[in-house]
Amino acid sequence: MTVEPRIGTASPAMIDPFGRAVTYLRVSVTDRCDFRCTYCMSEHMNFLPKQEILSLEELDRVCSAFIAKGVRKLRLTGGEPLVRRDVMTLIRNLGRHLETGALEELTLTTNGSQLARFADDLASAGIKRINVSLDTLDAANFARITRWGRLAQVLEGIEAATRAGLKVKINTVALKGENEDEIPALIEWAHGQGHDITLIETMPMGDIDGDRTEQYLPLSLVRARLAERWTLDDLPDRTGGPARYLRIRETGGRLGLITPLTHNFCESCNRVRLTCTGTLFMCLGQEDAADLRAAVRASDSDDILNAAIDEAIGRKPKGHDFIIDRQHKKPAVARHMSTTGG
Repeated sequence: MTVEPRIGTASPAMIDPFGRAVTYLRVSVTDRCDFRCTYCMSEHMNFLPKQEILSLEELDRVCSAFIAKGVRKLRLTGGEPLVRRDVMTLIRNLGRHLETGALEELTLTTNGSQLARFADDLASAGIKRINVSLDTLDAANFARITRWGRLAQVLEGIEAATRAGLKVKINTVALKGENEDEIPALIEWAHGQGHDITLIETMPMGDIDGDRTEQYLPLSLVRARLAERWTLDDLPDRTGGPARYLRIRETGGRLGLITPLTHNFCESCNRVRLTCTGTLFMCLGQEDAADLRAAVRASDSDDILNAAIDEAIGRKPKGHDFIIDRQHKKPAVARHMSTTGG
């Protein structure tokens, strides 16, 4: 039986070999998605068989074990988390840790396709803010980048989330020749809607049926272009993730930059990632992992699970080895972002 963390009690900190406290867990609840974004996966994906996927009860158990060990922020991802059958059961159950104070934040990253349906339920479960992936405001370009997506559906979902009281942050992957000319308009739109926006460099993960060097747009270049248009003020803000933030004086809004390639963010890494199969990756850009599914299924007691988590945190590396150039066209790691949890 999992022991629930109690309010007012200090949970034991998970400290990695470099003295960093691990307080942030990202959990992929499914590898499936209703989009096929060109930078994320191939169009004809082979998804995992059901028996390899952790049940909702097993996901709850693993998440609760991490919370008991000091995780304070929990983000659910996919694939697209809201296409997982009965996922709201998991989200509502995890919300109990918010009520006790053991968990500071439960949040979600989504492509927005299902938000019109689930926004009110997410808010009632205790979620305060979400990240929505949106790479263009041009309907034709949106359909091309996502392959299967409809822009109007996502915009409707964002509006529903806002009405439900959820704080929305827009995530935009900067893609050379695909949306780079649209970035200023995206920023103006997001800030005009009251949303923060974060730009992300494409990451070399998984086979995407293409050459990543054709997609890679360094955010150092994007920032230089934006500085010609607007006044950019660096901010000390941190939200628990890898983004560095700045304020655009003319729009009044906040812009985040996630730069795994042009500016390695590993020195302050406080997170680990759990896949829907129960594989724990201590680093997004490394293949070393721990099998927590075997630990969960080995015993009804959490002793084996806790020992597996402790052993894995003790192997967390200092950083990743992401690189994209003409000599490194292949993905740095073979697994897709949708498997690891975006």
